[in-house]
Amino acid sequence: MLTEHPEEYLSGEAISNYLGCSRTAVWKHVEELRKSGYEIEAVPRRGYRVVHKPNLLTSSEIQAGLSTRYFGKNVHYEKSVSSTQELAHRIASEGGEEGTIIVAEEQVAGKGRLGRQWYSPIGTGIWMSMILKPKIPPQQAPQLTLLTAVAVIRGIHAITGLNCDIKWPNDILLNGKKLVGILTEMQADLDQIQSVIIGIGINVNQISFPEEIKETATSLRIEKGKEINRASIIKSILENFEELYEIYLKEGFLPIKIMWEAHAITIGKRITARTMGGSFQGFAQGITDEGILLLEDDLGDTHKIYSADIE
Repeated sequence: MLTEHPEEYLSGEAISNYLGCSRTAVWKHVEELRKSGYEIEAVPRRGYRVVHKPNLLTSSEIQAGLSTRYFGKNVHYEKSVSSTQELAHRIASEGGEEGTIIVAEEQVAGKGRLGRQWYSPIGTGIWMSMILKPKIPPQQAPQLTLLTAVAVIRGIHAITGLNCDIKWPNDILLNGKKLVGILTEMQADLDQIQSVIIGIGINVNQISFPEEIKETATSLRIEKGKEINRASIIKSILENFEELYEIYLKEGFLPIKIMWEAHAITIGKRITARTMGGSFQGFAQGITDEGILLLEDDLGDTHKIYSADIE
């Protein structure tokens, strides 16, 4: 209620009537909010007003003002986890609903592609996993990585005004440096998806990085020059994701492909694709309707790249 009326004072009586509790209970809850880092002004005969909110990723912060129908309606929040992906897999296997998100202030063993670790310091970034249960064939699941990239770019732009680029298949860059990583994992039978877990790691408020990535990584705070509210970024991404996901389920991948290509910097460039089966050099021609990268080598032969590191 306080978040939805940021410029107004809400009286203790109005809050207690709406929530069906005593004014003493309202006061106790306000004190709990203050202990959590909220600055709440209390003026006699006028009521309560939030002066400052901490940059937290609690369920209440994410859900306040969230306009989705089901994405983010269930939020599993942890201060520290090994990996949000691991926790999401467990929740999904135990019957977690589609649209459930898992967020953490810190990951001590964050997962990137190809078994790499994702740098996830406490209280600075967005370390989040989403549970999906789409009725699509398992071979189409990689398309959801590309859909997620479009949703993340749109969500970030809506809050910050910054324009990001996509490097196939799952990196989002800002001014040529890595800002976001996306990891898609699947629980499936041979012909049926049980769940798809999409992990999203976003560098939001970091001002420095470890030596090994400091030349290649960036954050929204570095690029924008000010601290960014992380919950607002998550809300914006969820709202964009749900809209695109419903388009995808109704109309297929083509509309998403067109949006993705509008942000892709890989297409038309000379690249090196390092795959498990070797390295290929040539020009990136585009992606197929399945989201597979097409690379034309110097001999004119076209290679389908399903998974690779791209330079």
